[in-house]
Amino acid sequence: MTKPFNHVAIIGLGLIGGSIGLATQAALPEARVTAFDASEDVRDRARQIGLAHEIMDTPAAAVDGADLVVLCVPVRAMGEAAAALKGALKPDAIISDVGSCKASVAEAITAALPGQTVIPAHPVAGTEHSGPDAGFAELFRNRWCILTPADDAPAAAVGQLSDFWAAMGARVEIMEAKHHDLVLAVTSHVPHLIAYTIVGTASDLEDVTRGEVIKYSAGGFRDFTRIAASDPTMWRDVFLSNKEAVLEVLQRFSEDLSALQRAIRWGDGDTLFDRFTETRAVRRSIIEEGQDDARPDFGRRDHSGAAKDQPPKN
Repeated sequence: MTKPFNHVAIIGLGLIGGSIGLATQAALPEARVTAFDASEDVRDRARQIGLAHEIMDTPAAAVDGADLVVLCVPVRAMGEAAAALKGALKPDAIISDVGSCKASVAEAITAALPGQTVIPAHPVAGTEHSGPDAGFAELFRNRWCILTPADDAPAAAVGQLSDFWAAMGARVEIMEAKHHDLVLAVTSHVPHLIAYTIVGTASDLEDVTRGEVIKYSAGGFRDFTRIAASDPTMWRDVFLSNKEAVLEVLQRFSEDLSALQRAIRWGDGDTLFDRFTETRAVRRSIIEEGQDDARPDFGRRDHSGAAKDQPPKN
């Protein structure tokens, strides 16, 4: 392992930023952790629950002396957040982020902080919850963190950031930024868009009341609502920042959906069976990869570690 960071600064204290603060304190106890959030209420709450050793009232104070700065703000706010740090950073500080769009974020941060070492990152982890109270140190365990360094990024800095995420419990992958954006459009962005759409469609149906939608929600719709409960500001910014990849995947999805519509219309059971068998195999592969759980509740747990829908242990 390369030399760990002595001082980590976090800008933005929602689910991901708060979890990084807690995970860093647990995994790297000798490192100093400072943080800032634009909301005074969030800063006050972060102090109460110990998301960092010190919660500063300005971004410049938070990053003063930091070896690693992690921007944990909505992707379309990355450039502005980075610009607020200009002149306050150590020359050799590594600047990273946690956004789920990488090409646009890398461009914005690099433009705002010319000359700094910028290594974008995306921890592929999260819940539908947001805010400082949503964070927990175990969020990144056995989850992937994708780094998308530029071709000329210093190898030592890439290695140091990789080791940082490995210390958080993450499995680290290096990927080209545009390829990352296409992969995440398939695995995250478009599924969220579908979830927002189907929940909205159900809510808008004239012949089905909202009360009936809520009362009779089966497992599939219930899981869609969990996804659709995600932070609206974050997801608005994701779709606008990764629109080329999202639109490409949506076009392919529309074509596949049309094929299934034809199969249903013409009673083509073989086509439906073959597609459902194929997608069932994908689900099994996800479980085998350790990225989900085969139990009826999918093994999802709340922050206390108790299984979902089970009372917490005293």
